[in-house]
Amino acid sequence: MTRSTDACPVNEPAPRQSPCPGEELLAPLKQRHWDNGIKWRAMPADFPPWDRVYAFFRRWRDHDLVREFHDRLRGQVRERAGRDALPTAGVIDSQSVNADAVVGAGSRGFDGGKLVNGRKRHVVVDTLGLLLGVMVTAADVGDRAAAHILLEQVAAAHHRLALVWADGGYTGSLIEHCLAAFALVLAIVKRSDNMKGFVVLPKRWIVERLFAHLMRSRRLARDFERRIAGSEAMIYWSMAALMTRRLARPHRGRG
Repeated sequence: MTRSTDACPVNEPAPRQSPCPGEELLAPLKQRHWDNGIKWRAMPADFPPWDRVYAFFRRWRDHDLVREFHDRLRGQVRERAGRDALPTAGVIDSQSVNADAVVGAGSRGFDGGKLVNGRKRHVVVDTLGLLLGVMVTAADVGDRAAAHILLEQVAAAHHRLALVWADGGYTGSLIEHCLAAFALVLAIVKRSDNMKGFVVLPKRWIVERLFAHLMRSRRLARDFERRIAGSEAMIYWSMAALMTRRLARPHRGRG
């Protein structure tokens, strides 16, 4: 028997509307997926069906809409902080994370320095710690090899970017390559040999703060995505959620 859409029995839930509005699909993505780390099929019944939410995520991932949405939010956050929407300086670094069993051998590797079997997140952030670009690789890919590709992408997307700080892992021919190919100065921030124990290094802490935020998202505490594109999309979604929270706070003008 066909259920009427005009009225429902008292003991039955109201039928879900189709198609679901974008706002209704964003809520389960944020609250239940990257924050709490549940599986797609474990979406609670009070949210839209899991396959619709996943279709929304997949469409935004495949058409690069999530990065466009993220970049628009970043411009608003920068302007609200009194900065120009287009950054001129940034910081590059990488983070190795363990991969789940669903991650195939073709996109995972072993980072001997960190003793991590999984994937590596290569990121460039601005001086506010907001994401400018991300590239996920197998964990055995070297920082300099990945930086050649990532910095080219970031420089093409952010034409005013002129200076990027990096740690000692990015030395060598990469410095000359960035200056010649992208007119980008790669400044190395090294730890002094005389330093003992934990020391906060200039500029380097900015990107470490981003990594700390990513690890607070349970979906990003390790890599659960079969596809690398899915891993990158989850990072953009997590940062988009961070920026929407900042924009929702009452604005306090200077002075």
